[in-house]
Amino acid sequence: MMIQKTATSSRSLGRFKKAALLGLAISGLGLTAAAQAQDTEVPGNIQWTIPFGVGGGTDVWARFFSPWLSESLSGEPTIMIDNVPGGGSINGANLFAVRAKSDGSDWLGTSASTQYPAMLDDPRVRYDYSDWTPILATPTGGVVYAQPDLGESADTALDALLEQPVKLAAQNPTGVELPVLIALDMLGADVQAVFGMRSRGEGRLAFERGEADIDFQTTSAYLSNVEPLVKAGKAVPLFSLGVLNDEGRIVRDPAFPELPTFNEVYQARHGEAPSGKAYEAFRKFFASGYALQKLIMVPKDTPEDLVDTYRQAARSFVETEAFKEAADAQLGPYTPVIGDVVQRHLDDAMSIDDATRDWLADWLQSEHGAKIK
Repeated sequence: MMIQKTATSSRSLGRFKKAALLGLAISGLGLTAAAQAQDTEVPGNIQWTIPFGVGGGTDVWARFFSPWLSESLSGEPTIMIDNVPGGGSINGANLFAVRAKSDGSDWLGTSASTQYPAMLDDPRVRYDYSDWTPILATPTGGVVYAQPDLGESADTALDALLEQPVKLAAQNPTGVELPVLIALDMLGADVQAVFGMRSRGEGRLAFERGEADIDFQTTSAYLSNVEPLVKAGKAVPLFSLGVLNDEGRIVRDPAFPELPTFNEVYQARHGEAPSGKAYEAFRKFFASGYALQKLIMVPKDTPEDLVDTYRQAARSFVETEAFKEAADAQLGPYTPVIGDVVQRHLDDAMSIDDATRDWLADWLQSEHGAKIK
């Protein structure tokens, strides 16, 4: 397999150094912890495996973060991005699982398309998230919206789509649309999903051509491509998926504070909070695919002091105004999640009990003709 390697400059953000140090003070971290982090010897070269091609979303994400991380680490190590595409990220993650060293010099970047196959027991998967430790996670959100001929408001459009079959142009039933399909089913919608789209962008174009009655886009795509449709009266937003707070509860998305979450819409329509195996499946795949959409992982036996150092480096810049300004276009209004909170949410998201898995397998087979067991 050809591995394309590019090195990201470790000094491109020198002008932000003072801002990063200011963020360290503001975050409330003690000087002792910072000194201990500086005392830890960091590898001079870090190989960051990105199991996607150059120019994709996860590659762009890694290249955005690498100079910030390098600048915040002792010695400003060179962070080399190794793109290992194939299998929807499975190939690169499999390779990392067998070759990564535990001396802190190997990182892995994962995305929803790495998490989902592991959760679904895809036979191609040779990696196990329990063998890795998370450093940082970046969340995203998303919005479900409808054609205006279903109704000019969210309530009237929801009423209409619950009374007739509706089409959604999607990629595949076990991909990024999975929690959205579950949510719509729980609401009582008869979704006629048309699979085979090569991207969510193709799904949006089908919506714009009138070939789909409803659509779903993640935050960045919604803000750039769908909000103009809403302003022009060509799309009606229905609900957002929300975000996870530190306690693991789904709350309103800061990118769409005026929009109710799926949980709120369900409760308003059914008079009770969502529950049961369907909701458990929704919650797990929402958490792993959206609340923890992209992750920096290291092998589990990486020394604890190095793990703490990497997490400390991330904390030192994520709350700074310089980072927030630079990150707004790349990440949206979401603050990266670091350390034990990520570990707790990840452990919960990736663990699916047999009853929930059986429900999901039966539902995918009966509703969308997809087999996962």
